[in-house]
Amino acid sequence: MSRGSAATAPSPAPMAPAVAPVTAAAFRRSFPMLERTVHLASCSLGARSDAVDEALERMQEAVAAHGAPWARFEEEIEEARQRFATLIGAGPDQIAILPNASIGAYQVVSTLSLETRVDIVTTVEEFPSVAHVWLAQQPRGARVIFTGDQGTGRIRPADYLAAMGDDTALVSVPMSTYQFAERPAVAEIVEAGRAAGALTFVDAYQAVGVMPVDVADIGCDYLVAGTMKYLAGLPGLAFLYARSGLMGDQDPQLTGWFGRVEPMAFNPLRLDFPAIARRFETGTPAVSAVYAANAALDLFRGVDLADVRRHISALTDRTARTLVAQGERVRKAETPELQGAHLGLYDADPRALAGWLAGQGIAVSPRGPVVRLSFHYYNSTDDVEALCQAMREFRALTGPALSVPLPKVRPAA
Repeated sequence: MSRGSAATAPSPAPMAPAVAPVTAAAFRRSFPMLERTVHLASCSLGARSDAVDEALERMQEAVAAHGAPWARFEEEIEEARQRFATLIGAGPDQIAILPNASIGAYQVVSTLSLETRVDIVTTVEEFPSVAHVWLAQQPRGARVIFTGDQGTGRIRPADYLAAMGDDTALVSVPMSTYQFAERPAVAEIVEAGRAAGALTFVDAYQAVGVMPVDVADIGCDYLVAGTMKYLAGLPGLAFLYARSGLMGDQDPQLTGWFGRVEPMAFNPLRLDFPAIARRFETGTPAVSAVYAANAALDLFRGVDLADVRRHISALTDRTARTLVAQGERVRKAETPELQGAHLGLYDADPRALAGWLAGQGIAVSPRGPVVRLSFHYYNSTDDVEALCQAMREFRALTGPALSVPLPKVRPAA
C-alpha cells in the first residue's frame, strides 16, 4: 500500500466446507494394514495408510510427467506448513520445516549466546537426541541441569522450579515422555521458565496427533514435533514452532537457502534471515515426507483430538487392567490425566518379547526395561484382546514374568 492511500478492508475468506465428525472406526478404515497387523508401535512409527500410499504415487507421477516439478513441490511444502500450524493453533509464519527434532533443538539453542545466562534446565526423561543437543553446548559454556530421578518416568514441576534461576537460558520439557508416556504439567513448567526470564522449548513429538496441542494454551516459545509417529507420516520431516517476535541473541548457526528472505534470489553473497520462523530452515526438505505429511494430516480433518484422547485413555486403561490381572507388570502413570498414549510393559528381555510378538502379527516398540504398547485412534478393543491373548501364550511358553527391579518412585509434588 503506497503512502497516503486509504486502507482497504480484506475480502472475507470463503467459508471452509463443513467436515463431518470422524469416528474411530472410520479413521481405522484409512489404514488397511490393520486388517492383518495389530499396530501398537505408533510411538515409534505410525501405521501405513492408503492416503500416504496414494500421495507418494502422485509425487512419482508428477516427476514422470514434468521431470522436475519443483513448483508443485513448493506448494506441498507450504501446504504442510499451513496444515501443521492449524493443528497446533499457530500461524504459518510461526512454523519452520526441518528434517528432524534434533535439528529443531539445535536451531533454537544456536541462537543463544550463553554468556550471561548459561543454564539449560531439562529432565532425565528428555529424549536422548534432544538432550544430546543440549549437552553438545557445554564447550560453548552451557551448564546442563537434569531434573528428576532417572528410571522413574516422573517429571515434577517442583524439580524444575528448584533448578531455575537468574542463570537459566532455556527450559526444555517433553509434552509426553518417549519411554513411559508421562504427561507432565507442561504449561506450569513453561510459565515458571518464562517468569525466570528463560526461553522455553517443548518436545511434542509423542503428543501431536493423539491429544489436543495448542501453543497458546501451553505458552511456550518453541515447540517441535514430527510426522512419523502419531501423525502417521514418514520419517524425514519435523516442524518447529517459534513464537512471533523471537529473534534470539544471534542468528541460527545452521542455515541454507530455504532460510533466506528471498530463497529464489539465489544470491550466494548475501546472508539474510527473515523475521519469521522460516529463518530456522536449512536446505530442501524431504519432498516424499512432505507429500506423506499432507496426506496424513488430511486424515485428521474432522477428527476431534479430545475424542482421540478419550478413546486412547480407555484403551490404555483396559490394557493395563487386563495385563495386570494376568500377572504382568505395567508402568502406568499415577492418574489418567498424567498418562500419555502408550504403556510400558516390563520384561527381562524387551527386545526378545517384541520380536516374538512381531511373529504373531503384533507390532510393539521396546525401549529400555519396557516394551512400549502405544495406542492411536485407529486401535480398537480387538487389538487389546489380541495383545493380551498373545501375552498369555508367551508366558505359557516362557513361564511367569521374570523379576525385573522396578525404580523407586518419589511421590508426586
